[in-house]
Amino acid sequence: MKRLVTDYLDESAVKFAEKIAFSDENREITFKQLQTEAQSIATYLCQKNIFKKPVIIYLDKSVEVICCFMGAAYSGNFYTPIDTSMPSSRIEKILETVSPALIITDKKHFESCQNFASSTEIKLYEDLIKLIPEQTLIQNALNRTIDTDVLYVLFTSGSTGTPKGVIINQKAVIDYAEWVTETFDISSETVFGEQAPFYFDNSILDIYQTLKNGATCHIIPQKFFMLPKNLFAFLTEKKVNTIFWVPSALCIMANLKAVDKFIVPTLQKILFCGEVMPNKQLNIWRKAYPDALYANLYGPTEITDVCAYYIVNREFSDEESLPIGFPCKNTDILILDESDKLISPNEPDKKGELCVRGTCNSLGYYNNPEKTQAAFVQNPLNKNYREIIYRTGDIVHYNRFGEIMYDSRKDFQIKHMGHRIELGEIETAVSAVDGVKQNCCLYDSEKSKIVLFYTGTIEPQEIIDAIKKSVPDYMIPNKKVHLEQMPMNMNGKIDRTELKKQL
Repeated sequence: MKRLVTDYLDESAVKFAEKIAFSDENREITFKQLQTEAQSIATYLCQKNIFKKPVIIYLDKSVEVICCFMGAAYSGNFYTPIDTSMPSSRIEKILETVSPALIITDKKHFESCQNFASSTEIKLYEDLIKLIPEQTLIQNALNRTIDTDVLYVLFTSGSTGTPKGVIINQKAVIDYAEWVTETFDISSETVFGEQAPFYFDNSILDIYQTLKNGATCHIIPQKFFMLPKNLFAFLTEKKVNTIFWVPSALCIMANLKAVDKFIVPTLQKILFCGEVMPNKQLNIWRKAYPDALYANLYGPTEITDVCAYYIVNREFSDEESLPIGFPCKNTDILILDESDKLISPNEPDKKGELCVRGTCNSLGYYNNPEKTQAAFVQNPLNKNYREIIYRTGDIVHYNRFGEIMYDSRKDFQIKHMGHRIELGEIETAVSAVDGVKQNCCLYDSEKSKIVLFYTGTIEPQEIIDAIKKSVPDYMIPNKKVHLEQMPMNMNGKIDRTELKKQL
């Protein structure tokens, strides 16, 4: 096992020097070119004696972003990507939280970057890569870096709307990368079709599997997800064999009937993570690609992307929920009841909060001790020494196969008409109804109403008639809102915050 993520790139730059590592709409970059540009960036940081400090990357999604990530890593620093379309108010909150040592941008974004950079130094990517790498400076920085040092800080949306910076170290990413390679047989023959934004933790799998294994990763232009014919043509042209997408992206393709219309002959592995994957749409994919491997990966940003997984190995009806499965290697999942007592696999259907211990766990939230102490707590099952677990806030249970089943967010659990209800259970039932494309349930606490938002061609009463077979009367939505389009957040998930404004 490697010590630092730069070891992955160093090895691939020797083994696969002239092979394409990453490509975007404008450019392809080989492993050797990637290493050289990253080390040029690292050289500047080392010359300025910047070490173990945050470096902001303010660029469009591109191969240059990967070079910046690795440039920060080669210099013993850590990176935080900021999306160039992000609202300025959010950018300002992030900068206020991290107080970066440097912002890397390009000529295209220099002016807009100046608007929020304040007194922080800004350097242009075009200028940094002109520097000749100074190997002695870089090696000195790497010698001072250890595997528990921070690799990146990614910002998630907190429940209050204030972004939280999740701190992940080198060792956590290496541990994750080793597990992914072993579990899904990733190699230099793997060709990724990359969907996730680089400020979203799903991108970690594509990036570090490519660096580790000498694979190739093609960054899919975002516009193609609205143009199915172009998307599938892109995947076919690039001979993509592995995708790791958010379920919403897979569902859109299934709902538009594009999955069986435009077949990608090379596609072998279809992984997904980030939200619940409805079996109705998954079954459409399974029918179109019956020989592909399908895997449901689960995990919040705070545990280095994934802590549980389920390789789909049996048939599911449209109405059933997909398991999140079992803990990843070197990760322990504790399901704790309201009294912090451990729920065992021998207690099927008993619900509790999913908590995680292991190398995967974040170091906490950057510059936010209060939120850190609330989520990263002493293991209540261990009174003898300090052992921190992460409380995910997700409610789960074991099924009769001993697999973990996701129920809902703790904050999506409501008390309605004297009953405790998981909104996720209603969403699963609605997802299975023919004519429903997407749906989301929220609770209007002021009016004590369950509100269903949905897109599709079906009438509201038809949905209610259909789900009465699978949910009790007290879980039937009191209000139904038909939408032409479901609002999506920057990570490609349903934007619940936006929907709450419509309550």
